[in-house]
Amino acid sequence: MSEPPGRQWLEPAAIDPPHALIEAVGGHKLLAEHLVRKGIATPAAAMRFLHARHYQPASAFELPDIEPAVERLQGAIDSREEILVWGDFDVDGQTATALLYSALQQRGAQVAYHVPNRFDEGHGIPLPTLSAKLDGGSQLLLTCDTGSSAHEAAELCARRGVDMLISDHHALPAQLPVAAAHINPQRLPAGHPLRELPGVGVAYKLIEALDGGGECASLLDLVALGIVADVMAQVDDTRYLLQRGLAVLRENRRPGLRAILERAEIPPAELNEGHIGFAIAPRLNALGRLEDANPAVKLLTTDDWQQAQVMAHRLDGFNNRRKYLSEQVYQSAMAQLDAKPWLLDYAALVLSHESWHSGVIGIVASRLVEETGKPALLMATRDGLARGSARSIAGLDINAALGQVAHLLKSHGGHSMAAGFSLSADKIIDFRRELSRVARAMDIPPAPPLQIDGILALDELSLELARDIERLAPFGNGNPSLRLMSRDLKVASQKTLGRDKRHLQLEIEDSVGSRQRVVYWRGAGKPLPTGRFDLAYTLRTSSWKGQPEAMIEWLYSRAHDRPALELDANEPPYAIDDYRQCLDPWLALAKAREQRPEAQIWAEVDAVDGALDRSKLQSGATLIVWTAPASAQIWEAALATVSPSRLVLIGVGSATETPNAFLARLYGLAKYRVNHGDGMATLDELAAASGQTERTAQVGLQLLRAQGRLDFALRAGGRYKLRMSDAPPSDKLDIIQRRLVLLLRESRAYRKYWRKANQRQAKGMVE
Repeated sequence: MSEPPGRQWLEPAAIDPPHALIEAVGGHKLLAEHLVRKGIATPAAAMRFLHARHYQPASAFELPDIEPAVERLQGAIDSREEILVWGDFDVDGQTATALLYSALQQRGAQVAYHVPNRFDEGHGIPLPTLSAKLDGGSQLLLTCDTGSSAHEAAELCARRGVDMLISDHHALPAQLPVAAAHINPQRLPAGHPLRELPGVGVAYKLIEALDGGGECASLLDLVALGIVADVMAQVDDTRYLLQRGLAVLRENRRPGLRAILERAEIPPAELNEGHIGFAIAPRLNALGRLEDANPAVKLLTTDDWQQAQVMAHRLDGFNNRRKYLSEQVYQSAMAQLDAKPWLLDYAALVLSHESWHSGVIGIVASRLVEETGKPALLMATRDGLARGSARSIAGLDINAALGQVAHLLKSHGGHSMAAGFSLSADKIIDFRRELSRVARAMDIPPAPPLQIDGILALDELSLELARDIERLAPFGNGNPSLRLMSRDLKVASQKTLGRDKRHLQLEIEDSVGSRQRVVYWRGAGKPLPTGRFDLAYTLRTSSWKGQPEAMIEWLYSRAHDRPALELDANEPPYAIDDYRQCLDPWLALAKAREQRPEAQIWAEVDAVDGALDRSKLQSGATLIVWTAPASAQIWEAALATVSPSRLVLIGVGSATETPNAFLARLYGLAKYRVNHGDGMATLDELAAASGQTERTAQVGLQLLRAQGRLDFALRAGGRYKLRMSDAPPSDKLDIIQRRLVLLLRESRAYRKYWRKANQRQAKGMVE
């Protein structure tokens, strides 16, 4: 697509990654540069990111309420109680249900499952269905990918004497339902390696804990499906489980998935996260969108190959119908915009029609967000009621916006980027007007800059480079595909692709005559550059008639003479006073204070008069950075909080960079909280006060406990209750200590990179 007006392209600054890191990622400097910009600056850290075998996953027993849940489940298995697994109708819910049902069956449980029907029952746990299931003999309710807000269901179970175990990953309500256990990674502190698990990931960890902590590799294919389909952030344990799950998927052992791959003509050995997102997940989702998702669970758990083939064929039929209905709704929505272009003047795009299928309007809303750059809310109206799906843009919490117009709604719920809602059809006009007013008041952010990861000439693009780039896979939320760029191009030829002629294959040529083929998905009918242009694209491997090839996929174009915004490591255009190479940092600080008396000073661990740690920073014009940040995430968060127009960079190292120094600092902080307060602390407070990341602070607490010097318990809101201890050392001491050493090494590497990264030089440097 063409670049939206005013959007900047952030071109990468030149950096010099360590030679050892370049070797570790296969020898191509582009990959090493990309990892360094992500804060992965050592070979060991790169290995943990690239290869699951080098990553140490967190224990399932770190999840809240996991132990009482395991105890209750094992009791139900031993006493032959009937367990009812209650799921949800999207792919995450389907796979979580299938995983729990099959795993519990294999462990001798009496187990049944139920996935609610989108149209008859809706999301969550409707009481009439639950009551009927309890009447039928269910003695233990185990939810997956749902239940965190199911207060009425929990009350019904309590009245009937049935225990309820909730396993979920959705946002927590102000008060949790009363249940025997509530396993939700959102109860963990930010930065915890299990925090980003999907519903099926939580279900997997529950079975892992039921087995005493041992890995259940045969279930990981289901986990991979849920991670990709639910667009979970590929970080920490979530990325690890996806890497492991893709490997299991390629073994192609599950009959139901084998049948889907056969229908989709996907060679199992070549399967990647893209095949899940664009071929497997849409087929499974089609059932839940158009009819009943329970057959999907049956498909994922059957051992009967013939049955799997029949069901996969049926799935294809639903998926084709889903495509047809989605295109029908999309064309109808575009016709409305053609007839009433003033609808685009509103801050949010609000459209409705009585013939639209409610199961696909969310898909179309996502497409309209991509094409218009506005939040999109589509409604299917019937019998005076409008049922809608909302999709948003980065920076605008659509669920919060709906909350501000709740007086017009019958119901609403969701999260910041997607939500569902309903209202009387006669209130749609008022709803459009009020929601637009609310959205404008929320200050809709401009489109974020397009971060370019590498600038290459056309003749540098090759199959070998594409294979190198795919070392960074799986790609997705939290680890997007590399966005590359080539300059000064022209379109040499074009032709349409696909049965419906919706795509383009272009041949592009650069200023020295080199040419490459580029695929522009959904590009047919869209305007192409008429003069010289720059192109942003992705590069990946593909195959054509059985032969591997490099595929260049068109992302954005811009006129070649458009000025670029050249920034270092994603930073906005600050004025910079750079003292990082100064031999006397204290003299530099004194001079900076004299010149910028209004400035905030960001310092951690060191006793700098008047300084603030990261948790106390506020918006301001000038920020003096005394301590080099411990990670790219901390640096970006500080800049976002302060939004300075001027940076004064000093960047000394931290006094807590060695394990002994860090542990001494952390132990002192904990002891002070216990002796001079209530012993309560959050990870972000401890991390800021010790000059390290939250993950490092968490592992530090674990190590102090393993040493027998400190104990703690996780309380509501991610707060830790600390107490002094005098216990014998744990047998896990060495493992945790190695983990801490690696985390501190990563922080040191990032600080070293931060202190040497190229910045635009400013006047006033101390000689």
